[in-house]
Amino acid sequence: MFSVNNQKFIEMDELSLQKAPFFFIVDFLTENVEIFKENEIENSGLLIDFQNFSNVETTYDLDKKVEWKSYPESLESFKKGFDNVQKNLHLGNSYLINYTRKTKIDTNLTLKEIFYHSTSKYKVFYKDFFVFFSPETFVKIIDGKILTYPMKGTIDASLENAAEILKNDKKEKAEHYTVVDLLRNDLSMVANDVKVDKFQHIDFIKTQQMDLYAMSSEISGNIKPEFDGKVGSIMKKLLPAGSILGAPKQKTLEIILESEGFDRGYYTGVCGWFDGNNVDSCVMIRFIEKEGDELYFKSGGGITHMSKLEDEYQEMKNKIYVPIY
Repeated sequence: MFSVNNQKFIEMDELSLQKAPFFFIVDFLTENVEIFKENEIENSGLLIDFQNFSNVETTYDLDKKVEWKSYPESLESFKKGFDNVQKNLHLGNSYLINYTRKTKIDTNLTLKEIFYHSTSKYKVFYKDFFVFFSPETFVKIIDGKILTYPMKGTIDASLENAAEILKNDKKEKAEHYTVVDLLRNDLSMVANDVKVDKFQHIDFIKTQQMDLYAMSSEISGNIKPEFDGKVGSIMKKLLPAGSILGAPKQKTLEIILESEGFDRGYYTGVCGWFDGNNVDSCVMIRFIEKEGDELYFKSGGGITHMSKLEDEYQEMKNKIYVPIY
C-alpha cells in the first residue's frame, strides 16, 4: 500500500554516513521524497525555520490587519467519512484512525507572509505551494539516541480547568494511550531500550483565533547498530508517522483513503534537518496549500470508537488557525 521511494532513502543513508548536512521532505504516502544538500537550500524555494536550523535572514513588517475567514464543510459532509471511520472501528479493523479534512480559506496574507509572521516550533514555506507551522516533532536523533513526542488531544484553553479536562477526558486519554503505544512499537523497530520518559505533558499554543492546550508524551530509545548513521533507513522504517495515521497502520491507511476523499499530498508527511550528526524532524501539520488561486487548510484529529461526531467536527474547525498575534 505504501509506495516507498527506495532510491531517495538510500541517498539519505549515503549522505548521513558521510556526515553531509541535508534537509529532507517526505509526503504522506512516502511516494515523493525530496533531499536538499546544504548548498542547495538557498536556490530551492525553501524557507526553513526550525529551532536548531534556519535559512531565514530577513524579516517582514506586517503592516496590515490580518483578515482570515474559513469555510468548513457542513456537519453532514463531515459525517459521511466519519461514519465510515466509525463503522471500521466498531468492526475492529482499526482502533485509532486519524480523519482529516480540507477547508477553503480566504486571507489577505500571502503564503510567504504567513510563514514570516506565524510563530511555531517548525515552519516551512515551499515555492508558493504550501506553508506549515507545526508544533509536533516527529523524531529527534541525538548522539545515537532517538526520541519522539506524539501529540494527541487538544482543547480550547479558555475553558475553566481546560488542562485537567483534557488530561482526564476518557476519549482523549484513550487516543493518547493508543498513539504512545503505537509509537513505542514503531521506535522498537529501529531502537533498543525503548521507554516512555514523559506521559500526557500539556503544551500551550497561542493563536490569533483562540488559545489551545495540546497533550503530548516523550518516548526514547537507543538506535540499533544496524541503523546507526542511516537516516534514510530509519525514516523508511518509521513512516508514515503513526500519530497522523492510526493503528494498525496498513488497514488504517485503507480506511483513511476511502473515508477522506482527497489527496493529503505533503500534508501529514514529515520533513527534517540532518546537521552532520543529529536529526530534528517534524510532522507537517497546521498546513496551508495553494491549488490554483485558492488556499486550503488541511486539519483533523484522531477518532476512536468513543468519539462524538459534533466534538470531532469542532476540533477539526478549531485547528484552522494561523499562530499570528
